[in-house]
Amino acid sequence: MEFSVSEHMEALLQTIKRFIAGELEPLEQEIENTGVLAPEHAQAIFQKSRALGLYAMNVPEQFGGAGLSAVETMMVEEQFGHTSDILIRRAFGNVYDVLFAADPYQADRWLLPCVRGDRTASIAMTEPDAGSDAAGISTRAERLSSGWRISGAKHFISDASFSDFFIVSAVTDPAKGTRGISLFLVDKDSPGLVLGKDQLMMGLRGTSHREMFFDDVEVGEENLLGEEGSGFVQILATLGRVRLAQVGARSVGKASHVLDLMVEHAADRRQFGQAIGEFQMVQQLIADSVIDVNAARMLVLRAAWEVDAGRDARDWIAMVKVHAAEAVGRVVDRAVQVFGGMGYCKELSIERYYRDARVARIYDGASEIHRMVLARDALKVGSAVFDSMASGGWRAR
Repeated sequence: MEFSVSEHMEALLQTIKRFIAGELEPLEQEIENTGVLAPEHAQAIFQKSRALGLYAMNVPEQFGGAGLSAVETMMVEEQFGHTSDILIRRAFGNVYDVLFAADPYQADRWLLPCVRGDRTASIAMTEPDAGSDAAGISTRAERLSSGWRISGAKHFISDASFSDFFIVSAVTDPAKGTRGISLFLVDKDSPGLVLGKDQLMMGLRGTSHREMFFDDVEVGEENLLGEEGSGFVQILATLGRVRLAQVGARSVGKASHVLDLMVEHAADRRQFGQAIGEFQMVQQLIADSVIDVNAARMLVLRAAWEVDAGRDARDWIAMVKVHAAEAVGRVVDRAVQVFGGMGYCKELSIERYYRDARVARIYDGASEIHRMVLARDALKVGSAVFDSMASGGWRAR
């Protein structure tokens, strides 16, 4: 495995760091106070990011993106973890991999405008009775002579208030189980599509999470993304990359950022005549956090390396989802302890990081689901399933 950073990548990462520190971090507290990112600020950071070539970096070169490898993408995503979710979305974009399956017409209408930042998409998969169980959806798409009619409901649709189209999962053939699920590209202004209330969260201030209702929404045949019945496979592939990047790498970035704050505070804060960092129990909190951050980082990079090698990385991504999500929670919890009363106070950002970190163990598949997947695979074929190098290649699933 090779995780060295080229001069080009080092320059890119430094540019991202400076952009986050100079343009995004100053906006974080305002968003926390008001619950929204002001439209003029959203437009300003988008324009500046795009001018620097930082928008939609996860997109292949053929669609106008940076064409980064999976490992390079995770290095970039780790830097994103140093700021808040809504600022990442507005400054760097949120082009989902599933859109790369678009045909030429769909690319012109939905994908390429998304890459340019002229349009924004959200994934509408989660339903009140189908969270981690992506195959348990009940939203239906019935075939018409002219296309499809969609009916049903979704919720927790991230960034729905800002997005102008949605990638919607729906059952097209109930008799076929997971092979009867398809994906559709649905514009926000489609007749019959209604956005419900914004479901306010413990953290992630500024990012909307809306209910969505489909009251016989009619779309054309051209709105079907990929083949009919391929939706569930597309969902799994998309969620895998989302878990690796938006949960795994960004959790590492957030944990690393909090660790830096913790170390700085432990060196500066004095009690009983010495810096609190001189106390062994504070040192243990710092040391355990250093271990958590670096173990999670290496797990993310290893999973990305498997992706770049063209192997089935689902088990590695499941490990990332569990470990990185729980590691950031442990690190932020320790930071609250090191900062003491001020760590619990809204005057400092530690309290915000604590709330934001908690959801990582829930969304895109709860930790318990991924543990179940890992245990079942290990029980089927043994621990060698997790050692692709020793076995000469990844096993078939």
